[in-house]
Amino acid sequence: MEGLIGITYRCNAKCYMCNTWKFPTKKEAELKLEYYEKLPQMKFTNITGGEPFLREDVGEIVKLIKRKTKRIVISTNGFFTERILAFAEKNPDVGVRISLEGLSETNDKLRGIKHGFDRGLRTLIELKAMGLKDIGFGITVSDSNAGDLLALYKLAHAMRVEFATAVLHNSYYFHKFDNRINDKDKVVLEFQKLIGEFFSTGKIKNWYRAYFNYGIINYIHGGERLLPCKVGTDVFFMDPFGEVRPCNAMEESMGNIKEVDFMKIWNGEKARAVREKVAKCDKHCWMMGSVAPAIKQNMLKTTLWILKNRKCYKQISEKN
Repeated sequence: MEGLIGITYRCNAKCYMCNTWKFPTKKEAELKLEYYEKLPQMKFTNITGGEPFLREDVGEIVKLIKRKTKRIVISTNGFFTERILAFAEKNPDVGVRISLEGLSETNDKLRGIKHGFDRGLRTLIELKAMGLKDIGFGITVSDSNAGDLLALYKLAHAMRVEFATAVLHNSYYFHKFDNRINDKDKVVLEFQKLIGEFFSTGKIKNWYRAYFNYGIINYIHGGERLLPCKVGTDVFFMDPFGEVRPCNAMEESMGNIKEVDFMKIWNGEKARAVREKVAKCDKHCWMMGSVAPAIKQNMLKTTLWILKNRKCYKQISEKN
């Protein structure tokens, strides 16, 4: 089981693709530390927000969750450099992904945060200097920043840090239902170049990242999801109020962890009803939280795609 844990909806950014910052949680309403004790054993946990480092007790939350998971990654905009470095000194085994929406001018415009790129990059440089291994960038691609996709990847590659991608989605979680890509051909071409770059490396892990990004292209074109979605079965999302949901795209709750133990929620009638809705879901989302487990469960299919397409995408990259 893998968990996506939203610990706050407070955020210091004003991102173009997400209106969560318009609906912040109140500190006193956010889930208290004691309730995180009730989480199950997990293979992987992503801690997110809002901006997680706006919670003063983020270190205590992570300390507790460490006992319940093999790996933790925190998603942040990287703005609060000093807080993040102080956290990393105590938690060098926790991964950090800093969200950047392009290079300096593009990022700061799209995230609505002055000096956001500089602060995020400085944070990453300092984490790298500290010797942290599980660190990197993440970008949500749209018409507005597709032109910076390759440049940001090459920066991450030069720094030898991870590089994660996403594309615009709509859901209650983002408080957005009008996100869309207008110039699909332009955005798809940039993803094709990125896939070629991944295939040009000698890292097999990057070849599977190429498959993930191929899935993004398929999603942009409105295609059906390439792999089965097992949210609510293999993955769950818990919000800052303790509601346990299958993911952050479906609003349906399986139950609240403040009221009952997690496994009673997971094995309850509401959870079964939600899983039936997941099976009929037609959103065809393609986000790393739900796709990564699916890739691991469908290694033959994804590997065959890699073997068939590696040469073709390398040629696209070389031409551009």
